[in-house]
Amino acid sequence: MKKHYSATFKAKVVQEMLKEEKSLAQLASEYEVSTKQLGRWKTLALENLPRLFEAEVEKVQQAHEQQIQELYAEIGRLTTELSWLKKKSGLNPEPR
Repeated sequence: MKKHYSATFKAKVVQEMLKEEKSLAQLASEYEVSTKQLGRWKTLALENLPRLFEAEVEKVQQAHEQQIQELYAEIGRLTTELSWLKKKSGLNPEPR
């Protein structure tokens, strides 16, 4: 029967491997996982590491875009309000 490991478990084991405090054989024995499987997890983790940072940059960009849209909406609202107030107060002479 094939064992299934959670993503959290795999991440923990890969972190241990990256510390390089124990040999691959020691970690395999400690976590009851083959050295071959550990190698695959480490390779997979290292190959996908850049995506973590890309996702973070993308999140920041989306938040920035949303903030810009909100600010433009606020500018539009304030511009309309200012025009209305000028018209009602008589400070804005009618165009000729």
